[in-house]
Amino acid sequence: MTTSAAGVRARASIVARGDGRGGTALPGLEGEGPLAIRRTRGRGAEARVMLVGAMSGPLGGDHFTVSARVARGARLRVGSAGATLALPGQDRAEARYDVRLTVDDDAELLWLPEPLISARGSDLSVTTRVDLAATARLVLREEQVLGRSGEEPGRLTSRLAVWIAGGCVLDQELACGPGAAEGWDGPAGLAGHRAVGQVLLARPEFATDPPTARSWEEGAAVMPLAGPAALVTAVAPDALRLRRLLDAALASLD
Repeated sequence: MTTSAAGVRARASIVARGDGRGGTALPGLEGEGPLAIRRTRGRGAEARVMLVGAMSGPLGGDHFTVSARVARGARLRVGSAGATLALPGQDRAEARYDVRLTVDDDAELLWLPEPLISARGSDLSVTTRVDLAATARLVLREEQVLGRSGEEPGRLTSRLAVWIAGGCVLDQELACGPGAAEGWDGPAGLAGHRAVGQVLLARPEFATDPPTARSWEEGAAVMPLAGPAALVTAVAPDALRLRRLLDAALASLD
């Protein structure tokens, strides 16, 4: 970790591998400063890891990077101990949070962090890049809450790019809050909602039996992608309702 007038630079990395006995080993768990990593009790072949915020942030000017690699034969679930709160820094500079995920053939990753909250005055750019092998399996959840209770949001830019077997199946960006493109909160955008989220599923069987595109209750939809993957998206008035919508739509795919 490094600290300067421009903010904190911190990295965390997770490496999971099959242990040759039907389980998952974690030979690489490294975290710096605000990015602490803790192994928790696994279940069956699945290893579990928790991201723990050891400091406030990201603040303006901070740059956090988290990477995870799941090698052949491994099963890994990653969660977080609490929500991530984006806050303004002293100089109001943009903060960055980069996530890099790689999953090999015959491996599975469940990336299930708690929501990201964009507090008033903050300016955060989140970029998530996912590289999957042809038979990799993935469940990735992103939830964003615009402002704390009764508070206007900060500026939040979120980009998600997903590649499967070297081909891009999804590359999208959402910008919300002050300075975002006009209409982000209008009928063609979030329509006044303050919580937005998505779940990406990658399953080899979707290559021959993709899910059907459909809406799910009010504010949620399921959409097959151009590859063995599907995207569940939802908007809601608050984080609790958003989680319920995403969970219900996800359960409909099982």
